[in-house]
Amino acid sequence: MDLLPAPTEPSEALKSPVVEIETVDMVADAVAAPDPEVSSELDTDSDDSDAWETLSDADDAIQLLRDDQLRDGLVPGACTLDEATAYRQRLHAIGKAAFVEETIARETVTAKKLCTAFGIAPPAFLDGAPDEAFHPLLAIAISREFSRRPKLPQYNTIDDAVKLLRESKNVIVLTGAGISTSLGIPDFRSKDTGLYSRLEHLGLSDPQEVFDIHIFREDPSIFFSIAKEILPTEKKYSPTHGFIRLLQDKGKLLTNYTQNIDNIEANAGVLPEKMVQCHGSFATATCMKCKFKVSGDAIFSDIKDGTIPECTACQKSIAEDALKPQGLKRKRSANGQQKSRKDSDDSSDDEDYDIPTPGVMKPDITFFGEDLPDEFGRRLVHHDRELADLVIVIGTSLKVAPVAEVPGILPRNVPQIYISRTPVSHTGFDIDLLGDCDVVVSELCRRAGWDLQHHMIPADEKVEVTPVEGYESRHMFRVIGA
Repeated sequence: MDLLPAPTEPSEALKSPVVEIETVDMVADAVAAPDPEVSSELDTDSDDSDAWETLSDADDAIQLLRDDQLRDGLVPGACTLDEATAYRQRLHAIGKAAFVEETIARETVTAKKLCTAFGIAPPAFLDGAPDEAFHPLLAIAISREFSRRPKLPQYNTIDDAVKLLRESKNVIVLTGAGISTSLGIPDFRSKDTGLYSRLEHLGLSDPQEVFDIHIFREDPSIFFSIAKEILPTEKKYSPTHGFIRLLQDKGKLLTNYTQNIDNIEANAGVLPEKMVQCHGSFATATCMKCKFKVSGDAIFSDIKDGTIPECTACQKSIAEDALKPQGLKRKRSANGQQKSRKDSDDSSDDEDYDIPTPGVMKPDITFFGEDLPDEFGRRLVHHDRELADLVIVIGTSLKVAPVAEVPGILPRNVPQIYISRTPVSHTGFDIDLLGDCDVVVSELCRRAGWDLQHHMIPADEKVEVTPVEGYESRHMFRVIGA
């Protein structure tokens, strides 16, 4: 079977600023702009246009279906899981237009039923409507499925994962906050324990605003009040960081793309040339005014105290200017002209003058609303994309773009393994290894015959691996006796 190529212009998707992905709403958002390739093959001008416009405004109007619901026959009139799998494979094999011709045009299946094959339940307001009324929803469902990377059927078991580890030569490792939680650093989204769940006291409408660049510029104290929570105090690293270092030592690590800003990879000895810090790190900081750059250690004490670090270069410049005879500079008006004394009701008002203040030292992490480093897209698209022979995603829910788009940008014939506590539904991996990241990687190394040395891995650790019911390629890892 011919393998599908990756998108032809992947670099464009990587130029966008960092944003949060709402995967559950992605279908509703797509209603406003259905894929013309599919829409042209379907009658999307149904008599239910008013109801359809209502759908585009209602996030809860679309119900996404899980494969286990199809498998267990819980949705009346839906495809079986075997039927759904066959339809998905056929779509990826022949393309969208040919698929629509083969199914809807030849009336081999209804649009209403076909929607369920791609994980979308027909909305209640279309009950009793003619089948043509489901064409707009089907157009969205087909485009959504076609954009997903299809699972490679030959990779399913633990032995498959171990074999891939042994035989691979150029491994891309994409990591998130889950690889640092065993060190006491909170992740962001875990219920009750994640950082976002602990920020309600800040009075923000959304806890993610603490990492919003616009809010940082307005009030940097919000960020610095919690920065110490995510800054490691010791030069330590987790077994998962050690696993990445082990891949490097074996000459297998192509690149570690990390979303983490804690810079712990460096503690483990991962070389700078083997790592892309997608969201920056605390390793350095830059003045928001004069762009003076310092080592992260220079502002470490301020961050640990929860205070706003000020630029020493600005402080020096202000001190030098104070010794000069010109005195305070007058404020400039909006058009850049100096204000005149006679323009002011009170010529002695100090507000007519600029009071010099040093700039804020912002850690060189990428906030929401800022572009990722150029190195991210350049290296991925122009170097790693053609060399990678294995992708391992560890400890991330892949909810922040554009990093979340990396698995779909890489060639679809490259096997992908996912390691985390819980699976993701919006990205298809070949093998899901679920459990504590440290436990999973240590067991993989045991089975591969690799010696992963770390004081946090008990010498007598026994790990039980059990398949997840209903999923051939999903496995759960648990320490026996834990």
